[in-house]
Amino acid sequence: MVVLHVKRGDDNLFLYETSVKSSTDSVIRELVSVFNGRLKIQRLCMEIEELAEHGTMLPHEMIGLNDDQIEELKLKDTFADRCVPMGGFSFNKDPLLRRNGQQPNEAMRKVLANAMNDAKAMIDKKLVKSSKPLTLKIVEEALNILRGAVTIVYPMKLPPHDTIQMEFANMEDLTGTQASKEVIEPSKAQLWFAGRQVLPGKQLSEYLGQNDKTKVVVKLNQLGEGPPAREQVMTEQFRRQMMAAEFKRQEELKCYSCTWPHA
Repeated sequence: MVVLHVKRGDDNLFLYETSVKSSTDSVIRELVSVFNGRLKIQRLCMEIEELAEHGTMLPHEMIGLNDDQIEELKLKDTFADRCVPMGGFSFNKDPLLRRNGQQPNEAMRKVLANAMNDAKAMIDKKLVKSSKPLTLKIVEEALNILRGAVTIVYPMKLPPHDTIQMEFANMEDLTGTQASKEVIEPSKAQLWFAGRQVLPGKQLSEYLGQNDKTKVVVKLNQLGEGPPAREQVMTEQFRRQMMAAEFKRQEELKCYSCTWPHA
């Protein structure tokens, strides 16, 4: 299997195993699914942290309002009594006024924390250094771990408008958010290798050759972003190793010169 070292700009993301006989369409499609899946897990973990601290999300018309405004407008969180965490809750007001303040107990918070740690570890960039490839199946398993933990803590489910619930249902609305700029639309995805765009409708071997036991760096970006910067021919680490080796050789030559008998 050929190993694709996937980057976005200069950011090391993950390793992906495939075959040079694979179609470029299927490779690009799966790389984008893994890429966007990692982002979804990161977004979910950020929101689950808030869930563990401040409970479920308020209805849209109540977000950002203080208690006096809510009372004046006669608004009510109709899901607060239904979507209660297992084992009860204590009140911990959300300073951002997004969530209802019904914080799960310590045991349930630990369930959520453990799930987040496990999911993050499964998609960590550090896996690149340890040569562990990432697959769509692993991404889906990480999502299931998060989904399972939330279900344990909230057996009656979260409100349908809660960002976490919408993420699980693939109904998230990222319009106007920083997250929307990070996601790659599958129809606009582009893959690059050695300064060349890997075009759809071809076989990967047309770009990587026939050697199925190699490792190459490829870059993902989106239509309109232009070609990404090419990889350095010599990495900084390799350059330092070359300099150290040259310094050592020069020192050895000096020593050899000192010990050589003079006429």
